[in-house]
Amino acid sequence: MSLQLRRLYRILPITIAVVASHQWLSYQPTFAAVFTAQTSEGSGTAEDAGTIGLCPSPALSQLQSHTVASGDTLENIAAAYNLLPITILGMNPAIQPESLTPGTTLRIPPFNGIEVNVTAGQTWQDLAVSYQSRADVLFEVNGCPDTVPDRIFIPGVNWFPGIESSSNESSGTADTDPLTGYPLSQPASILTGFGWQTRPDRDELFFSSGVTLETDNGMSVLATGDGTVAYVGQEEARGTLIVINHAEGLQTRYALVTAPKVSTGDQVVMGQEVATAMATGEEAVLYFEVRINSDLGWVARDPGDYIPELAVR
Repeated sequence: MSLQLRRLYRILPITIAVVASHQWLSYQPTFAAVFTAQTSEGSGTAEDAGTIGLCPSPALSQLQSHTVASGDTLENIAAAYNLLPITILGMNPAIQPESLTPGTTLRIPPFNGIEVNVTAGQTWQDLAVSYQSRADVLFEVNGCPDTVPDRIFIPGVNWFPGIESSSNESSGTADTDPLTGYPLSQPASILTGFGWQTRPDRDELFFSSGVTLETDNGMSVLATGDGTVAYVGQEEARGTLIVINHAEGLQTRYALVTAPKVSTGDQVVMGQEVATAMATGEEAVLYFEVRINSDLGWVARDPGDYIPELAVR
């Protein structure tokens, strides 16, 4: 997978916006088994979930076939199935992305992800750590089986090469860590953590690229480390957005703020006020992200790996 995937990075227009928005995460679990998977032991069954029929069919049983036609490209095939091109390549490693052969049959998954082999003895939790996913999500995506199958489907894009584990990225001493501050002038409750979250009103999962903090209207928003302001502007979904680049390829983003105190190109120091929190509806919140530069662009990471106060464990 490595050579073809790395070649694909150089020819596919996978934009930062795609990675940032996570619109490709179309899997919506039933929640029949999500909260009952015994992740530490790798067990968990449909019966444990309540009713056998409530568990979805395994993702690998939902594969479709696509026969390449003359003029087909990896990009337009992926778009037809609402997938990323690299998902198609990952599921069909023998193909040549630059020139698809008409008549070739491609395996098409129901949503973005990759099929992987499971080593004997691996648990759902082991796999979740290896692929930066969640054990309960893997359990349900793969049909809530009694035991971990030999081959499973990993949803999302955390399996991409070029994305190092957060433990490697955040290792080091406090003296050299580029992010040592807190994004607000006072401690705040975490309303939404990083990663897969539940949306109870619609019984589905969604992926949060950052953390949402409960604030008071007008509370100071602070830079979490020394850096250079890369962007200040308006975003449709996040209101005013401030982006700061830091050492070691790290970046922080502050959204749903008002009255920015910095401009693009400014140098900032840890603890410097960059904006104030603003009320959105009935509550005042700050949306905060940490990203790291990779082959895919600026990829979201768990803020809690860098700022302990933002960890949800």
